Amino acid sequence: MEKDYLQLALQSFNTDKNNWYGWKKDYTGNERMSYENIVLNDSTATLPSKADVDAKIQELKDADADKVSARTSAINKLKGATYSALTDAEAKALFGE
Repeated sequence: MEKDYLQLALQSFNTDKNNWYGWKKDYTGNERMSYENIVLNDSTATLPSKADVDAKIQELKDADADKVSARTSAINKLKGATYSALTDAEAKALFGE
């Protein structure tokens, strides 16, 4: 199942407000859950810019890619005939810390 990076990114904004955003019922474009279809459910919330949301999405994707890379690297080191010391990131990726 693919992560919903848009909603994960949106959750990092207006963290002091619950359910601060929602989606237009009569949406535009191909997907209802897109930046263009965000509505504010809380009048005190601030809608982040598309650039800020896109940057946060990229940050989340990069973090996930780093975890996958560290896990793969750790597994390969453990499989190898010569063991190299695991980095902290590799150990955390393997053991879920």
